[in-house]
Amino acid sequence: MTHPSATPAQQSGHAGLSSQEAQQRLAKIGSNELVRESTTPAWKLLLGQFNSPVIWLLFGACLVSAALGEVIDAIAIGTIVIVNALVGFFQEYRAEKAVLALRSMTAPRARVMRDGHLQVIPAALVVPGDILVLEAGDIVAADAHLLEANVLSTLEAALTGESTPVGKSTKASAPNAPLAERCDHVFSGTNIATGTGVAQVTATGMQTELGHIAHLLSTAKDESTPLQQRLAALSQRLMLICLGIVVAVALLGWKQGLGGMEVLLSAISLAVAAVPEGLPAIVTIALAVGMQRMAARHALLRRLTAVETLGCATVICTDKTGTLTTGVMTVREIWGVDQRQVLDAATACCDADLSEDERSGVGDPTEVAIVVAAAQRGIKREQIEAVRARVSIYPFDADRKRMSIFRSDGVLYAKGSLESLAGQASLIPAGMMESAAEMAGRGLRVLCVAVGREDRESGLELIGLLGIADPPRTEAVEAIARASAAGIRTVMITGDHQLTAQSIARELGMLKPGEDPGETVHARATPEDKLRIVREWKSRGAIVAMTGDGVNDAPALREAHIGIAMGQTGTEVTREAADIVLADDNFATIVAAVEEGRSIFENIRKAIAYLLAGNVAELSVVFIAAVMGYPPILLPLQLLWINLVTDGVPALALVTDRSSSSIMNRPPRPASDPLIGAREWRGIFFAGALQAILVMAVFIWALEARSLEEARNLAFSVLVFGELLRAFSARDPDRPFWEIGLFSNMKLFLIVVLSVMLQLGLHHIPATQKLFSIGAISLADCGLSLAIGFMPLVVLEMGKVCRRWWLTKAHGFPAAPSQPGQ
Repeated sequence: MTHPSATPAQQSGHAGLSSQEAQQRLAKIGSNELVRESTTPAWKLLLGQFNSPVIWLLFGACLVSAALGEVIDAIAIGTIVIVNALVGFFQEYRAEKAVLALRSMTAPRARVMRDGHLQVIPAALVVPGDILVLEAGDIVAADAHLLEANVLSTLEAALTGESTPVGKSTKASAPNAPLAERCDHVFSGTNIATGTGVAQVTATGMQTELGHIAHLLSTAKDESTPLQQRLAALSQRLMLICLGIVVAVALLGWKQGLGGMEVLLSAISLAVAAVPEGLPAIVTIALAVGMQRMAARHALLRRLTAVETLGCATVICTDKTGTLTTGVMTVREIWGVDQRQVLDAATACCDADLSEDERSGVGDPTEVAIVVAAAQRGIKREQIEAVRARVSIYPFDADRKRMSIFRSDGVLYAKGSLESLAGQASLIPAGMMESAAEMAGRGLRVLCVAVGREDRESGLELIGLLGIADPPRTEAVEAIARASAAGIRTVMITGDHQLTAQSIARELGMLKPGEDPGETVHARATPEDKLRIVREWKSRGAIVAMTGDGVNDAPALREAHIGIAMGQTGTEVTREAADIVLADDNFATIVAAVEEGRSIFENIRKAIAYLLAGNVAELSVVFIAAVMGYPPILLPLQLLWINLVTDGVPALALVTDRSSSSIMNRPPRPASDPLIGAREWRGIFFAGALQAILVMAVFIWALEARSLEEARNLAFSVLVFGELLRAFSARDPDRPFWEIGLFSNMKLFLIVVLSVMLQLGLHHIPATQKLFSIGAISLADCGLSLAIGFMPLVVLEMGKVCRRWWLTKAHGFPAAPSQPGQ
């Protein structure tokens, strides 16, 4: 008989490798570590951040400001360029951070047999052929084939998505068995839940299953977001328009015989009028507001653009466990003549401990579910232990598929698979086999409960069945329905069993009775499967959001347009690969975040439309004046003031608007839908032309009766007041501002009021008079400017009222909010 203190490996005679052989293998194969694959040099990544039309547009604004001698403006815009480039640069390292996080999952130390003795060595020195000695609580150092297993089980959810501990044995698995069913192997990075074992290492480092996922993670693609693509397209268009008009005016001035300085002044004025300097700040503030609102709804963003990207999602690929379900095993059904007796017997055959709140516990998740259900009926395991002490135990193992405890009351309490316990029983109660099959068919894990009168597992009496499962979240049902109403398809991708996945999908309303699961439910999915599914949806033009919590989800999260990690149950690897982290691991939070994302996009769209309408007005005024031979109506510094202050600041307030109640009743925006659609462009040109006509009319009228300075004063004030007041109309393309509420966006109201007062102050402060080349404005001219400035707002709001009347009367149906961009 061997000494009790000997290790399992020593007891079985596993001597392991010699130190010399281990050194030779280490030199040949390399360290047991996850390595970074080839990456783009840092300097190339940094330079690549400047290869963007948005950055070119900012550079243009910076150069214009510098040309005008506005050093502060040039520095401010240049700072924005640098900050944006640095943010993009650091985003490129997210994949490498994810690989580093993968490294943290590997065991820092390992117990191995070397030279016939048990040694503790750094996990990096483990080589194929080493004999690992495993105990509960260990992190497995490498992939290994089991030589011995004593009540051994591992937690593999991070790799496979399997929600319960996986029982291990030395019984050979099928050659092509899925990872979750390879019970004769243990895998690097997983945890030993119970028992002890001895295993021979088969793969280390990047050759392990964990290393394979690290490789997939490095091959997954990071793509520009829909918002970045739309902004790039818009910026290119604006640059071409700006360049074309500047060249045209310069040629026109040269043909008219104007001096070089006059031509330069006109060209610079046009460039300033064409470049919306407030655009980068508006987009950044809009996304930051969305980030704050999503954080309040338990969705934490790791990068700003993820706000808008989620808003245009068309497919949400989601894990099951913990996201659509509670993540906690629960006794959902009890079959038997005396249900209390069934729970009592099952609890008497448990090792799990109940927590103080009696809603959770410590131990095997299935046993925790049993003791929680029993406690709800007044059955406490600690009382059973006190009154009916244990005499002997037959522990569970993967081969027997049952466990039993003989207690001092002379009763043997047993639980396990029905097939296992039925073989030890003299009689199977009527209806038990049919009920077990029906429960299993609905995705429940079925446990049979039995009692005996002797200290042996024979002659048992089968008294009942327990149906255990991870139940769906109640709020997930409503969330999936909301997503469906919003035109978003929900796809379940899980490592769990097909029957379990389909059952949960039907409970959640994802699958209708008789409907083919097809593309809606994917069970037993490997990391490659998840990556393939995401890529297939992307190839169809879908905007894909992918959720996950395990290491096996990380490559798909990185590949998806928007990766969503679980904050409570997710691994560090998953969080590093994701764009959004859910603080509550709740699918309903994803749908709430989609709503915020849609709202942010609409706010960005209307703010940019508001800005561009102002640019069109300014361009039109400068261009028409040049064509008609008038002196410049608006000077470059005055245009900068309008763009950066009286246009930009109200636009910042516009992006804080709350979403409309109908935003989740619309289909997702098509991927080809531009940031500014045909309808927005029509509105931009109409509002811009309207303001330009009013400004030109006031300037020409004043120039005939007054001096050039007074004419410029009036034109400057009319344009500023018109654009400020038009901000109220820009809040909604269909509803007049009085229906929305003048004070429903108090920030905008206060900004408009303060900006009007500030504009009036410019005309009466000597320093600003000199800076902007303007003079004092009389009370009468102030009233005239405000009155004319109100006209665009009145015309635009009356247009909304007329359009509604036309839709309701002429076509005979209520006017619903039209789809923006059409």
